[in-house]
Amino acid sequence: MPNIAVARLWFEGNSFSPTPTEADALRSREWVSGAEALVRYAGTGTELGGLARFVEARPDWRATILRCTSAQPGGPLTRAAFEGWLDEVLHGLREGAPWDGVYLSLHGACVAENVPAADLHIIQQVRGVIGTTPLTASFDFHGNMAPELATLLDGASVYRTYPHLDMDATALRALTMLERRMDGTRLYGAIEKLPRVLHSFHMRSEAGPMAEVWAEAAALEDDVVLEAAPFGGFSWGDTPFAGPSGMAWATTAEAATRAAKAVIGAIETRLPRFDVTLPGPRAALATALSAPPGLVALLDPADNPLSGGVADSPGLLRALVEAAPGVPTVFAFLHDPDSVAAARAAGQGAEARFTLGGRTTADFGPPVAVTATVERLTEGRFTNEGPMERGAPVDLGPTAVLVVGDWLRIIITSRKEAAVDPAFFALHGIDLTETRLLANKAKNHFRAAFAGRCAAIVECDCPGPAALDLAALPFRHVPAAWRS
Repeated sequence: MPNIAVARLWFEGNSFSPTPTEADALRSREWVSGAEALVRYAGTGTELGGLARFVEARPDWRATILRCTSAQPGGPLTRAAFEGWLDEVLHGLREGAPWDGVYLSLHGACVAENVPAADLHIIQQVRGVIGTTPLTASFDFHGNMAPELATLLDGASVYRTYPHLDMDATALRALTMLERRMDGTRLYGAIEKLPRVLHSFHMRSEAGPMAEVWAEAAALEDDVVLEAAPFGGFSWGDTPFAGPSGMAWATTAEAATRAAKAVIGAIETRLPRFDVTLPGPRAALATALSAPPGLVALLDPADNPLSGGVADSPGLLRALVEAAPGVPTVFAFLHDPDSVAAARAAGQGAEARFTLGGRTTADFGPPVAVTATVERLTEGRFTNEGPMERGAPVDLGPTAVLVVGDWLRIIITSRKEAAVDPAFFALHGIDLTETRLLANKAKNHFRAAFAGRCAAIVECDCPGPAALDLAALPFRHVPAAWRS
């Protein structure tokens, strides 16, 4: 009976977020092990959902699920949070040995306070414990990949969609590589880098330059090249391995290197098409209001939680309040436990004064003071409708909906989880068919569920931890020339 070990740490670190990510952020989003993990995530569009499908199809296999956890992107993991997870996993690997194989579900852009290239460190430590035992991993498309990973792993796979709709399929590919290695077939890996840091606005998989790269990579795959795919990198991860990569796995070293070089070359030939400029919030608001009838999304990617934003910067909210367009508007969202507590104390239907945004830091602008009515209170729990992370449970903690005037609804939450699923809005009683303007701290992942629902999507650049101007950020590990 093949016996494999599984562990997971899915976290994308924004080195410039004003607050570190504590262990509580991991525990509140996903903190499972043992049989519970497969039961909870079976049938979901996640890596653990893919694992459940893989094991179900192989009843003679045994999968021991060590600690699996994830958190929304944010400031670097604290040393205690990172080392606590790693120590638990390494202990489990030692105690359960010998293993026939090990599978890791990682991100690729994890940053910890004490380790700027945390995914590389994890794999080095795991390899040190398990020796020559077959080891594969799956990664997010936004991984900042170290070339050394190709020599430490026996196979790896990466998301091939953005928004990320193939998490489960990616896990299945990595697990299939593990099975091949356990059966005695050796694969050779290669990772090629491009010394540039690119924004991901034009990296969607349905169209544009990165869609073309994915198509070229897919054409490289055959009986020899099992995996050929790009990584876009994560712009705000300050690591020596920042920037895009091409990764390939093949039955010969030469084929893997050739394919990885072809993938990174496909990105390099399209570099000018990845450039992006965005209007400020007032200009973007004017554009949104002039859009055709229907729901219009006005996005603030600089404070996007899925880019490590704090969901607390006030720039877009201030522009809305000052402009007072008067059309039915929803603002999603502010991560503000204190204001949620104040709303609950006041009670549903009560009117109160609230100070919103700018509570974590004043670096992105001062708070916005409003008089609002508490329209709705919730416990903050729902299940993703998808397509992204379909079926996964979400816990926002207690939440509230505040109404300013008769036109602006502001959602405030106790925990930071991106508003990219229709169930987020259904939880809060929001009828998007009756909404003209949806102002959201979001970027590309929002489009997975909402591109077809919106008459237009307008993006703007506000102050925030994931703002456009990389040259203004205090990088320590990424050369300035890579950010030009």
